[in-house]
Amino acid sequence: MSSPLPRCTTRAMLVWTLLALLVGAARGEEIDVVLKDGRVLRGGKGYTAGVAEKPQPPGQGAIQQILFVDDYMRRTFVSKRMWREERFLKRGAPRRPFKLRQPVKRFGRTVGFAGLMLHVSPFDEHGRRIVTMQSSNGPVDIVQGITELTPEWVKLGGITLVWETRMATSSLPSDALAKILNNRPGAKSVDGQKSLARFYVQMERYEDAQKVLESLLKKNPDDTDLRAEIEPSLRQVRQLAAQRLVNELKRRRELGQHRLAFDALSNFPSQDVAGEVLQEVRELLAEYERMNADGRRILAALKTLSDELDNDQARAALAPALQEIEQGLGANTLDRMAAFRLAMDDPAMAPAERLALATSGWLLGSNAATANLPNARSAFEVRNLVRQYLVERSEAGRDAILEKLNSQEASAPRTVALLLEHMTPPLAAEPIEGRPGYYELEVPSLDNKPVRYLVQTPPEYDPHRIYPAIVTLHPLGAAPQRQIEFWAGDWDAKGRRAGQAGRQGYLVIAPAWTAEGQRAYAYSAREHAAVLDCLRDACRRFSIDTDRVYLSGHSAGGDAAWDLGLAHPDLWAGVIPIVARADRYCRHYWQNAKYVPFYFIGGEKDGRWIVDNATEFDRYLTHGFNATVVEYLGRGNEHFYEEILRIFDWMDRCRRDFYPREFSCDAMRPWDNFFWWVEVDGLPERSIVDPADWPPRGQRPANIKAFLTPANGLRVRSGAAHATVWLSPKMIDFDQRSKIVIDGKEISRREQYIKPDLATMLEDARTRADRRHPFWAKVETTSGR
Repeated sequence: MSSPLPRCTTRAMLVWTLLALLVGAARGEEIDVVLKDGRVLRGGKGYTAGVAEKPQPPGQGAIQQILFVDDYMRRTFVSKRMWREERFLKRGAPRRPFKLRQPVKRFGRTVGFAGLMLHVSPFDEHGRRIVTMQSSNGPVDIVQGITELTPEWVKLGGITLVWETRMATSSLPSDALAKILNNRPGAKSVDGQKSLARFYVQMERYEDAQKVLESLLKKNPDDTDLRAEIEPSLRQVRQLAAQRLVNELKRRRELGQHRLAFDALSNFPSQDVAGEVLQEVRELLAEYERMNADGRRILAALKTLSDELDNDQARAALAPALQEIEQGLGANTLDRMAAFRLAMDDPAMAPAERLALATSGWLLGSNAATANLPNARSAFEVRNLVRQYLVERSEAGRDAILEKLNSQEASAPRTVALLLEHMTPPLAAEPIEGRPGYYELEVPSLDNKPVRYLVQTPPEYDPHRIYPAIVTLHPLGAAPQRQIEFWAGDWDAKGRRAGQAGRQGYLVIAPAWTAEGQRAYAYSAREHAAVLDCLRDACRRFSIDTDRVYLSGHSAGGDAAWDLGLAHPDLWAGVIPIVARADRYCRHYWQNAKYVPFYFIGGEKDGRWIVDNATEFDRYLTHGFNATVVEYLGRGNEHFYEEILRIFDWMDRCRRDFYPREFSCDAMRPWDNFFWWVEVDGLPERSIVDPADWPPRGQRPANIKAFLTPANGLRVRSGAAHATVWLSPKMIDFDQRSKIVIDGKEISRREQYIKPDLATMLEDARTRADRRHPFWAKVETTSGR
């Protein structure tokens, strides 16, 4: 508890702060640092040669390739190459902090290392709480008190031990914050309440500010001067709250939460709301009315056209498809009917042709709609057979289904790829009773013990729509439920989760990835399979956007996330290790971080977190990788929930590129063998180190390098005994000759064409469970080693 700070001493911290604030202090202005990905970091800006190094004045010391922004609560490090511009923003109303008197310790025992937080009590009305922290001598209680509040951060001081730290003011519940602020001397006076309302406005808690101002008017009904002063402010606050609500509802609408958005728009408050905001509300409601009317017209037209068919057999054959459209048509699927909507009243087209447009558009997307009814009916049959294939467990059963598929008119790989993209998940899942959108599932494991995993879907989950997903790994000794609660929130009184995952439209997957009694992350095949098999099973049961799957973890779960992110960079749109340590394979796979964004979070006093990881952080940042390192000042081993909005902002900007034109990745384990479109087996023995045999004894990672050539070909270098290249039309043109070279061996001669293969496509979609990116063909080679 009283150990000194690592490398970055208290004096160094002062240097950090002074340097960080030099830019932003001039003329009382704030700096917004705008990054190339669009994120904005506000605070004091500086540069450093390493995340754990003492900062040097410009022009002195090593080359400073790392940019940092200090906002008094945390330091955010990114590569200097991420910088785009900076803006100087003049402050509005003065942001005077509220200061509270606390019996804070200035001398004596100091919290040098802040251990794992075991329990944190709520703040009382005096702004004090008790933190129970793990130490080398067991749990210890530390009393903290709030000494200063700003709209952005809260400063806390130690009352029983010397410990200064900060946290986001937004992380305080409204009721707790109100108790603390109203308990200050003079807080109940008119001036005190006005300053409180101003504070809430600066925090953008407009509803709280509105309550304070309305209470002032109610308590002073005869004070005309006060009314004249308060009412304009109250109107402005209501206006701000209304505009933010509109923006929130537009966001919910974009996320497919249409019922919530429509109900809120229908009951939108109008008092003191500007006409342009109310007009925006009316336009949104009118758009919903148009969509509903379009849906009704489409369904009516489908029924009329079906009745007009003069072929009873065709009518009967189309009935299941039309019933499916009737049940699934809504705001999320209306665009599939665009081609039909244009032609549904066209008398020049026969009813059969218009019904074909509707059916094929529903199955394949409007851009692939066809007026050929036999083709549309065949597509429906093929889609059903494809669903059967994806869930069939026996090889003989799959062969029989494949034989039926080959006899269908619409079984061309191009058509099947579109069917896979637009179909709903092939496996079903039943939610836990009384818990909407909450599932408990399991998959087999390598040690024959089922791996349990939990899933929470966002509000109004619709299998016809794809959703980004977070795979989140719990710490040792914790349950996966905690990870669901971190991202999606706990259940409220109405039986709903109100956390950020639902508000942002994300699905959350939490595998129980550890073994009983496990004491550390083991970098093993069992752990990798536990996580990846849960993800694949979830993709078979839920509609997941596989280009937006993010891996996260806390503590040992963060260690696992870091390792899995580097070992399988082709799977993730981003990786978020929280209070994690890099060890073993992470240190050898660092170059793989070039291909997957990372967002690291930790505390300044979490042991040697910043120092122990500094080599890896510095590698990523100085090489210009898309990596973000966030260090909270004075904090230890925590969950850092107040960072969650910035994490979602970052995730919304990250997408996986599943078809990179080139890559070069390192591997040292047999199961780290699939990178985007290259799969290898039998890596050289001089490169393989089993986790049980760690550390390496001279072994160096195998390098798998591949690139697409301008002449419709590709080259792979792996040194493995066996290599498979998986192919897609987004990589090569199957209608043109191609040249594929693997480890110096040309696989396809110049006069040969590679043909798409339905069996390859279906087996790939079944095993990888990525229906958005099925491979159409594959070529293989054996080196003979």
